[in-house]
Amino acid sequence: MAVTLHDLVPMIPKLIIVVLLLGIVVSLFSGLTFLLRDTSESRRTVWALTIRVGLSITLVLFLLLSLYMGWIKPHGLSR
Repeated sequence: MAVTLHDLVPMIPKLIIVVLLLGIVVSLFSGLTFLLRDTSESRRTVWALTIRVGLSITLVLFLLLSLYMGWIKPHGLSR
């Protein structure tokens, strides 16, 4: 049975969420590395923080859009 593009479309929003989360984590650890190793004149720590905040805002907006469009559905915790 071959996998078609139609089968992969529901996974695209979830893939985007995972990529954004990975980008946030990478930016977090790169900022920590820059904070510990750079001189006080370097702006790389600020740049890493800016990227992380931008990715976080993008993630929240994408989650809201995905909920609104019905691409992802919330579910409660099962008892």
